[in-house]
Amino acid sequence: MDQNKYERAKKQIENEKGWYTHLFIYLTINLLLQLFYGGVFDSGSFTQHFPWWVRLTTPFFWGLSLLGHWLYGFQGWRITKPFKKWEERKIKEYLDKEEKEFKDIFDAE
Repeated sequence: MDQNKYERAKKQIENEKGWYTHLFIYLTINLLLQLFYGGVFDSGSFTQHFPWWVRLTTPFFWGLSLLGHWLYGFQGWRITKPFKKWEERKIKEYLDKEEKEFKDIFDAE
Protein backbone atom coordinates (compact mmCIF):
# COMPACT_ATOMS: atom_id res chain seq x y z
CA MET A 1 0.00 0.00 0.00
CA ASP A 2 2.79 2.44 0.85
CA GLN A 3 4.48 1.56 -2.44
CA ASN A 4 1.33 2.66 -4.30
CA LYS A 5 1.29 5.98 -2.45
CA TYR A 6 4.97 6.47 -3.23
CA GLU A 7 4.42 5.72 -6.93
CA ARG A 8 1.47 8.15 -7.12
CA ALA A 9 3.47 10.86 -5.35
CA LYS A 10 6.44 10.28 -7.66
CA LYS A 11 4.19 10.51 -10.73
CA GLN A 12 2.63 13.71 -9.40
CA ILE A 13 6.07 15.27 -8.87
CA GLU A 14 7.09 14.26 -12.41
CA ASN A 15 3.91 15.87 -13.78
CA GLU A 16 4.61 19.10 -11.88
CA LYS A 17 8.26 19.12 -12.95
CA GLY A 18 7.14 18.63 -16.55
CA TRP A 19 4.84 21.62 -16.26
CA TYR A 20 7.61 23.84 -14.90
CA THR A 21 9.85 22.76 -17.79
CA HIS A 22 7.02 23.56 -20.22
CA LEU A 23 6.59 27.00 -18.58
CA PHE A 24 10.32 27.77 -18.84
CA ILE A 25 10.39 26.83 -22.54
CA TYR A 26 7.18 28.82 -23.15
CA LEU A 27 8.63 31.96 -21.56
CA THR A 28 12.01 31.63 -23.30
CA ILE A 29 10.65 31.00 -26.80
CA ASN A 30 7.95 33.66 -26.53
CA LEU A 31 10.45 36.22 -25.26
CA LEU A 32 12.66 35.49 -28.27
CA LEU A 33 9.65 35.67 -30.61
CA GLN A 34 8.57 39.03 -29.18
CA LEU A 35 12.09 40.36 -29.63
CA PHE A 36 12.04 39.07 -33.21
CA TYR A 37 8.64 40.67 -33.91
CA GLY A 38 9.91 43.88 -32.32
CA GLY A 39 12.68 44.02 -34.91
CA VAL A 40 15.59 43.54 -32.51
CA PHE A 41 17.32 40.97 -34.71
CA ASP A 42 16.71 42.53 -38.13
CA SER A 43 16.15 46.22 -37.31
CA GLY A 44 12.52 45.77 -38.35
CA SER A 45 13.25 45.34 -42.06
CA PHE A 46 11.49 41.98 -42.25
CA THR A 47 9.13 42.02 -39.30
CA GLN A 48 7.56 45.41 -40.04
CA HIS A 49 5.40 43.70 -42.65
CA PHE A 50 3.68 41.42 -40.11
CA PRO A 51 0.22 42.40 -38.89
CA TRP A 52 0.04 43.36 -35.19
CA TRP A 53 -2.00 40.29 -34.24
CA VAL A 54 0.72 37.87 -35.36
CA ARG A 55 2.61 38.73 -32.17
CA LEU A 56 -0.26 37.33 -30.11
CA THR A 57 -1.04 34.05 -31.85
CA THR A 58 1.81 31.91 -30.55
CA PRO A 59 1.62 33.08 -26.91
CA PHE A 60 -2.18 32.73 -26.93
CA PHE A 61 -2.51 29.25 -28.40
CA TRP A 62 0.59 27.91 -26.68
CA GLY A 63 -0.72 29.50 -23.48
CA LEU A 64 -3.92 27.48 -23.85
CA SER A 65 -1.78 24.36 -24.15
CA LEU A 66 0.18 25.42 -21.07
CA LEU A 67 -3.08 25.90 -19.18
CA GLY A 68 -4.21 22.41 -20.17
CA HIS A 69 -0.88 21.00 -19.05
CA TRP A 70 -1.27 22.79 -15.70
CA LEU A 71 -4.77 21.41 -15.25
CA TYR A 72 -3.50 17.91 -15.94
CA GLY A 73 -0.23 18.20 -14.04
CA PHE A 74 -1.52 19.80 -10.88
CA GLN A 75 -4.87 18.03 -10.96
CA GLY A 76 -6.54 21.41 -11.02
CA TRP A 77 -9.22 20.23 -13.38
CA ARG A 78 -12.08 19.70 -10.97
CA ILE A 79 -14.29 18.36 -13.75
CA THR A 80 -12.29 15.12 -13.90
CA LYS A 81 -12.81 14.24 -10.23
CA PRO A 82 -16.29 12.70 -10.75
CA PHE A 83 -14.92 10.72 -13.69
CA LYS A 84 -12.09 9.37 -11.53
CA LYS A 85 -14.62 8.29 -8.90
CA TRP A 86 -16.73 6.67 -11.61
CA GLU A 87 -13.64 4.95 -12.99
CA GLU A 88 -12.73 3.60 -9.54
CA ARG A 89 -16.29 2.33 -9.05
CA LYS A 90 -16.26 0.59 -12.43
CA ILE A 91 -12.89 -1.02 -11.73
CA LYS A 92 -14.16 -2.27 -8.38
CA GLU A 93 -17.35 -3.51 -10.06
CA TYR A 94 -15.42 -5.49 -12.67
CA LEU A 95 -13.02 -6.91 -10.09
CA ASP A 96 -15.95 -7.97 -7.89
CA LYS A 97 -17.69 -9.53 -10.89
CA GLU A 98 -14.55 -11.39 -11.90
CA GLU A 99 -14.01 -12.62 -8.35
CA LYS A 100 -17.63 -13.81 -8.14
CA GLU A 101 -17.32 -15.67 -11.46
CA PHE A 102 -14.06 -17.22 -10.27
CA LYS A 103 -15.71 -18.39 -7.04
CA ASP A 104 -18.72 -19.74 -8.96
CA ILE A 105 -16.43 -21.82 -11.16
CA PHE A 106 -14.62 -23.39 -8.22
CA ASP A 107 -17.78 -23.81 -6.12
CA ALA A 108 -19.41 -25.73 -8.98
CA GLU A 109 -16.60 -28.31 -8.96
